[in-house]
Amino acid sequence: MKTLIYSTAAFLIALGNLIADQSSTNEVRRSCCLAAIAPEKPLTDKSVFQIDSSWTNDDSQSVRLSSLRGRPQLVVMFFASCQMTCPLIVSQVKQLEASLPAESRGKVGFTLVSFDSTRDTPAALKEYRAAHSLSAANWTLLAGSADGVLDLAAVLGVKFKQDAQGQYSHSNLITLLNADGEIVQQFAGLNPNRDQLKAEIEKLTKD
Repeated sequence: MKTLIYSTAAFLIALGNLIADQSSTNEVRRSCCLAAIAPEKPLTDKSVFQIDSSWTNDDSQSVRLSSLRGRPQLVVMFFASCQMTCPLIVSQVKQLEASLPAESRGKVGFTLVSFDSTRDTPAALKEYRAAHSLSAANWTLLAGSADGVLDLAAVLGVKFKQDAQGQYSHSNLITLLNADGEIVQQFAGLNPNRDQLKAEIEKLTKD
């Protein structure tokens, strides 16, 4: 009888040790996995990326503005058939891009968003990219629905109006967003202060 009691006690002790070892192992694995899938912090109410509309890029892909999250963005609203101010603004932004130090240039994106929901098809945007030598690595070209365009223009403070000939009169505004889509600074006109813009971008891209 004593032998049976001793054997049972020994079995229970061994079983307890085994369970403790497994619990310890599982706990380590669980903490490791939780660290690997830590959730991204939510966007603030000030983020442009909160606009919940779908856009199409020049590769015919449907994207959300939130896909731009992760690096600062210089945003310009334009239309591809513009023959006056839009090419001048794009040229100014290209010059700014070229003037940035190499370590900053790859850490900022340049986004052109079209007013012209009808004519600025993916093919038209792709042709515009090629004509203006806009790199795929740094430049994003988007067109969206009329409602989406109105929503974004309202948030950015851009005014535009289409005339009877299909051309647009519009604000000439360059908007700098931080990596979370919050407006850092805006520059109006066809000759923005490039040195100031460059300094702001370098602040945002500094490690």
